[in-house]
Amino acid sequence: MSQDTITMKAEASGDRRSAPSADIAFRLQEVQKVYRTDKIETVALDNINLDIKRGEFISVMGPSGSGKSTLLNVVGLLDSPTHGTVEMYGEVVHDRSDWELARIRNERIGFIFQTFHLINDLNVLDNVELPLIYRRGSHGGHRDMAREALKRVGLTARMNHFPTQLSGGQQQRVAIARAIVGKPDVLFADEPTGNLDSRMGEDIMALLEEFNRDEGTTIIMVTHDPALGERTQRTIRLFDGRQVK
Repeated sequence: MSQDTITMKAEASGDRRSAPSADIAFRLQEVQKVYRTDKIETVALDNINLDIKRGEFISVMGPSGSGKSTLLNVVGLLDSPTHGTVEMYGEVVHDRSDWELARIRNERIGFIFQTFHLINDLNVLDNVELPLIYRRGSHGGHRDMAREALKRVGLTARMNHFPTQLSGGQQQRVAIARAIVGKPDVLFADEPTGNLDSRMGEDIMALLEEFNRDEGTTIIMVTHDPALGERTQRTIRLFDGRQVK
């Protein structure tokens, strides 16, 4: 599916629900997420109504425990809402089967985490190629796609190295290459600079801005850093599971 780059800075507040569905990557309606045990009930998200436009770069901010990662998991189809609906490109997706959700995540979504989740027994090229192995259809060209993704993040010379031979910033670049290798519609980034020093963090943020600008990739990033939040087109703020202005 083609994407049009969003060139106008999105408004920080206001009702966007009148936007045509073709312009919306994700639409959340009255989303609630509740975690229950035998003795306690925790409301992690409470009545979230949110539109995220195609090609938008947004940040999600709030104090620890405010629901940021839960929101990312729900929108990224890693978790289902307790109540409400989640639409992706105009289709309700939260109620799909586990197999269908896994296919959507594999083919249309890329994930970047604070901890890199690389496999130490595989070299860099194999780590990046791994998501493609699980795709349907022919595996032809996967190696070339992995090499191209590593070229995009400036790690061509490190393809045969193992993760333990790389710096933290280089490992995060490998994780980004793995996230973009399948040319996803959307990138989810959960504190992608949290384990890096300021210089390496700046490099990673510049890469994300490049993908958003040049590829029109929709990016949803959780961050604690106000300076990074200010560089995105819009900031979603959460407090005690609720969206606040």
